[in-house]
Amino acid sequence: MRPFVCPAALLALAALSFAQQPPLIDRDIFFGDPEISAAQLSPDGKYIAFMKPLNQTRNIWVKEAQAPFESARPVTADTRRPIPGFFWSRDGKYILFVQDQAGDENFNVYAVDPAGKPPAGELVPPARNLTDRKGVRAIIHAVPKSDPDTIWIGLNDRDRAWHDLHKVKISTGESTLVRRNTDRVTGWIFDLKDELRLAVRSRPSGETEILRVAASEMTPIYSCGVFETCAPVRFHKDNKRVYLITNRGNLNLIQLELLDPQTGQTRFVEADPLKRVDFSGITISEVTDEPIVTVYNDEKPRLVWKDKSYEADYRRFQKEIPGAIVRFVSRTRDERLWLVSLMRDTEPGVAYLYDRKTRNLTLQYRLRERLPREHMAEMRAIRYASKDGLEVPAYLTLPKGVEPKNLPVVVFPHGGPWGRDGWNFNSFAQFLANRGYAVLQPNFRGSTGYGKEFLNKGNNQWGEAMQDDITWGVKHLLQEGIADPKRVGIMGISYGGYATLAGLAFTPDLYAAGVDVVGPSNLLTLLDSIPPYWEAFRATLYQRTGDPKSPADRERLKRQSPLFSADKIKAPLMVVQGANDPRVNKAESDQIVVALRDRGFPVTYLVAPDEGHGFARPVNNKAMIAAAEKFLAAHLGGRFQESMTADVATRLKEITVDPKTVALSQKVDPASVGLPQVVAPLVPGTYRYRVEIKMGDRVLNMTTSTEIRQEGSTWRVTEKAATPGGEAMDEAVLDGKSLALMRRVIRQGPLDYSMEIQGNKLTGTMTVQGNRKSVEADLGGPLFADAAGAAHAIAALPLAEGYEAHFRNFDVQRQRPKLMRLRVAGEEAVTVPAGTFQAWRVEITSAEGGPDDRTIWVAKDSRKPVQLAAVLARMGGALTTAQLE
Repeated sequence: MRPFVCPAALLALAALSFAQQPPLIDRDIFFGDPEISAAQLSPDGKYIAFMKPLNQTRNIWVKEAQAPFESARPVTADTRRPIPGFFWSRDGKYILFVQDQAGDENFNVYAVDPAGKPPAGELVPPARNLTDRKGVRAIIHAVPKSDPDTIWIGLNDRDRAWHDLHKVKISTGESTLVRRNTDRVTGWIFDLKDELRLAVRSRPSGETEILRVAASEMTPIYSCGVFETCAPVRFHKDNKRVYLITNRGNLNLIQLELLDPQTGQTRFVEADPLKRVDFSGITISEVTDEPIVTVYNDEKPRLVWKDKSYEADYRRFQKEIPGAIVRFVSRTRDERLWLVSLMRDTEPGVAYLYDRKTRNLTLQYRLRERLPREHMAEMRAIRYASKDGLEVPAYLTLPKGVEPKNLPVVVFPHGGPWGRDGWNFNSFAQFLANRGYAVLQPNFRGSTGYGKEFLNKGNNQWGEAMQDDITWGVKHLLQEGIADPKRVGIMGISYGGYATLAGLAFTPDLYAAGVDVVGPSNLLTLLDSIPPYWEAFRATLYQRTGDPKSPADRERLKRQSPLFSADKIKAPLMVVQGANDPRVNKAESDQIVVALRDRGFPVTYLVAPDEGHGFARPVNNKAMIAAAEKFLAAHLGGRFQESMTADVATRLKEITVDPKTVALSQKVDPASVGLPQVVAPLVPGTYRYRVEIKMGDRVLNMTTSTEIRQEGSTWRVTEKAATPGGEAMDEAVLDGKSLALMRRVIRQGPLDYSMEIQGNKLTGTMTVQGNRKSVEADLGGPLFADAAGAAHAIAALPLAEGYEAHFRNFDVQRQRPKLMRLRVAGEEAVTVPAGTFQAWRVEITSAEGGPDDRTIWVAKDSRKPVQLAAVLARMGGALTTAQLE
């Protein structure tokens, strides 16, 4: 068992070490909004835009390049959420930025004219939403030089899983659909003349494929496997070949190559001269199209210079802050002026304006100006052997002013897990070191940057070999005498939160406390609830982590889920969650909190209603940090700041949740879902509906018809609609008694889909734009109300006040079954073109979570569906209603 720690002993140890440490630094300095950050030069060099708080929220400001920052004026005034990032348009007329809603990650792209005049009574000029679609995630593909009033954007308004390519005019917001993404495309590559030349797509198997793009077709030219990396970077100056990163075949480390799109042939360019790490990046001049420098992220970043004049500039910068990492942040169109940032482990960043012609280097600002640099702790690279002998790279930050012996330790695993920690300024590491903790950041197997062999050793090893790498890091610190075995804690975000839960559940005697921030507790529910726009990543995720449809994988995933070992947790736990997290749903935190609560084990729980995957609002972040440092101090003996501002204290009270109040949403065992009881036959005939689809200010009207006819022991239901893209048809064959779906055919534009169901197996074909592929799925049970006639099948159920049922549908886009929940919410009078009816209001939602809500009104006397309403997630949240004529 983990040794008991006497509070008095903790206090004595703390008192001994605190006297020698640097002063306690206010958490606001680490986690509040920086005074000035993220500056960028306008293309002509006349202006600098940057981030600065306005009304306690990070916004965009602009000043003349040579003017003091005090003269700047704001151009945005968001009060709900910090703006995460921005950039100038190519001609410098606009500043573009992205923003989501309360952390839901459905980012929209906005444009603001920095020279525009604010409307009367307003502080800033108006910002226009260029992608104004509810529930839609926009991604920026390219900003062309040749047409500076244009931006290429991907939108998943038609299909939540895939982004269509749009050309958007910045000045007007006019959007033109350029390519419908029916080929699983994840990226588009433009050449130096801004012509669309390449596409990257994800195969259903998880393989990556690079395609040459022509007007009417796309031709595969290069591919790599599900456990390999390949991606085009930028076209070469000859505008014929493209730089490619790859580790295909027998390569372990990612290297840089040149790919000829016409032949598919490649030529080696460069790999790590020391053969230690992957190729990390390349900077290329926008003026000459020649490489400037390549980067390799080893223990510290290593640079390989291609342009000697820039290398001389780099040496000049390093004289300002020896050993600093130099980032070329922003540049003018002619590349004479650069904004550069110098950063290192003890320096969060110093921004300079550099004139390459005069060699003048002018200080602009210091990031987090109030931070006392002299009290920051050194971060050093270490390596240790894991359980099986694998060498694990890691970073160790030791608190200043005390001997590195018998220290309290916080292990801080990174998120991802397919990412890595590097040598830089880390706010959490420095904050925890200031509180007296040694901080270990292990790059466990499965981390990126160390070659695909190291990465792939993490496949299917969540909570097992990956967790061993973390555990043996603690053992290394114990063996070195650095760690006090009674005072080791673990804290992490996302996968780091999972590793925290796994550490407490699978090695309960190792840790004295844990802080889990947005970490999954149940890998089965995690994999079942990934957001739709991760569809391209689904096959890779399943192969790297586990396929929940595989019985063997399900058993392993259950074993690797901390939730099912919650009874083994001995150390105090703090759980932090964003209510709108689309990646790790709130249910992941609710489950582990309830599991501990129900066994009488204390757990601290924070939930921010206006956050997603991690906290963005500083007031939430500071409230969480205040609670976490007090929690760690209570159980590990480190220092903590007792004071907090009134707004942080209020917010902490607001987001602290009493575990007694947490209720789990009801989960349905898929194996238990069969067919709901049908109490009436379908009514033959033809039913016509008047349909209205509202998409923002646009309204689309059409009519549909549903024909029901009996054919022996089956029903055939045919629905037809005249759409702008031509006639659409959905036809279903249903069992005559149970109304279970037996066959289905869909024809709409370039899509031709047919399927047949025998037992619990679905087979069929899908043809899209002439490309035909086979479809096969194990349904796990029969399908009901899932095709033409779905509303009529529901009308045949024993509807009554409070009636509930579950049934199974099939998601055609994602090729998987899904469970639906039906509930009769009450009785209403409904007026439609066919008349006024007393009707049951039937609400249908996804039993798994997700955008599948719809409502059907069924006439009580005739069992006719008289009205239908739904929000079409794949059409940007468009509202559709259908009324019986």
